[in-house]
Amino acid sequence: MRNQAEQRIADTEAAYSSVRIAVPTAYADVFSHFYFAENNTDEVVARTLLPSYQTILVFCFGKNALLRTQQNTPLEVDKCLVLGPIKKAFDYALFPQSSILVANFKHDGFYRFFGTASISERPLLHPDELLEENCFTALWAELNQIPEVMRRVDYMLDFCKPYLGRRNIIAERLANFNKQNLDPIKAVANEQTQTERNIQLHHKKHFGYSAKELNRYRRFLSVIERIQVIATNHSRMDWFEVIDECGYYDQSQLIHDFKYYLNMTPVKYLEFQQDICNPMS
Repeated sequence: MRNQAEQRIADTEAAYSSVRIAVPTAYADVFSHFYFAENNTDEVVARTLLPSYQTILVFCFGKNALLRTQQNTPLEVDKCLVLGPIKKAFDYALFPQSSILVANFKHDGFYRFFGTASISERPLLHPDELLEENCFTALWAELNQIPEVMRRVDYMLDFCKPYLGRRNIIAERLANFNKQNLDPIKAVANEQTQTERNIQLHHKKHFGYSAKELNRYRRFLSVIERIQVIATNHSRMDWFEVIDECGYYDQSQLIHDFKYYLNMTPVKYLEFQQDICNPMS
């Protein structure tokens, strides 16, 4: 039998809806996916956005959403904002009867719209500030009049067409590089007869992060995937085995990455995964 607290959580989850929306083939190299979430409860619903190394465009409908950084700094989301690249986890909250629609840019997709890939010096800003016209404010007003989520996505894609620039050849080669045994920077440098330093600069310019940063994040993701499997199977965790197989030097380096990306220790994250993987009785 569930106690009152567990029943309240279950009722809240039932009234909170979210969906990941696939991207049409024509935009597959620009967006990875769209995400829609709606809070139909009478309470504030909090969630955590994990790092993705993607820049996101967020549209908020109803009451403003609230973001909270690892430094516990609250940030209100009005009609729309740009955030990213997302390199660290942060919490966000949806108030009753509010919703968000999020476009997740892929690789150099954000650069192709705005001519910049990194807004790290200004981590929260309105997309109109990146263009000469107030087009995204107008887009929000149009989307706010469309009740169906899929129609909103279609409208947004049609709206974006005129702003999408041609893809840089080096950015394209880096984004599509799939030879796991080769260093993409060295390989593309040789292919394009350019220096490795120049290719590194292109990577940072078009993606908003370096290849070294991305490799570090992918190594961390391999640990997260291992933990999720272990938590689901109720297996015993051997941290030293994980350190060795995922390419970490030692335990302190692993702990450092957990605190950097998620602001928690590996043990705390494992406990969290075990809690959410175990169904309520």
